[in-house]
Amino acid sequence: MKLRPATGRRLTNLAVSVWAGASALLGIVILFWILYIVVQRGLGALHLAFFTQLPTPPGMAGGGLANAIAGTLVLTAAATLIAVPVGLLAGVYLAEFSEDSKIGDYSRFSANVLMGMPSIIVGVFAYTLVVVPLGHFSGYAGTVALAILMLPVVARITEDMLRLVPNTLRESALALGAPRWKVTLAIVFRAAKGGLITGILLAVARVSGETAPLLFTALNSPYWFHTLGEPTPNLTVTIFNYAMSPYPDWQQQAWGASLLITLGVLLVTVLARFLVRERKA
Repeated sequence: MKLRPATGRRLTNLAVSVWAGASALLGIVILFWILYIVVQRGLGALHLAFFTQLPTPPGMAGGGLANAIAGTLVLTAAATLIAVPVGLLAGVYLAEFSEDSKIGDYSRFSANVLMGMPSIIVGVFAYTLVVVPLGHFSGYAGTVALAILMLPVVARITEDMLRLVPNTLRESALALGAPRWKVTLAIVFRAAKGGLITGILLAVARVSGETAPLLFTALNSPYWFHTLGEPTPNLTVTIFNYAMSPYPDWQQQAWGASLLITLGVLLVTVLARFLVRERKA
């Protein structure tokens, strides 16, 4: 058998390595470039009034986005309360009880498709499902849209994390006479705790910066909200409105809100990475 020279393989390996390294470096440069621009333009807007006051009328300087910050936190928290329990239960079914099940295959396929679904389509769906029957925009509709976006992420990550737990743990607990539900909750969930928390945090980061679904559902408001049954202020739609306005003070506040969301998503992502590293250790 004629041996091929190693020079060609080495050159190919070198070219692929250089290309991969350059691509990774380009991504890092773009990320830090974006962070630099957002920090540079938005840091000046983060003062006390930004977190405590309501928006001012067009053309009037001052004011803040306290209502939008509170609305974003409430919408995200409400969506998390809806999506996380359902997603965890769906992930448990897919990992523990769906072996050789057509329903499990269809559910897994649906979750994968929904994870890649454009968020604006989810917003239109929530608009048809909630806004049209109620006759007005509301925070409830925005919560439903965000929960739909979170649900497949939590379900698939839960399934993957539970499948990583060794079967010997399940078999040992079952051999001691523990019921299946108790084995899942007390042993399997505890073993996969770090991964499950990471998945939930990633799902929260996934929806915290969404704008399109809220444009069709929660809309926005310059006032304090009292219930989720009315149009609810939020940071993402506020950024959209302020950034398109001709008023410099509104544009400055849009940069400040962008910085606030960026820091929040970055914090959640770093926390998720820390939990993953801790779990591996």
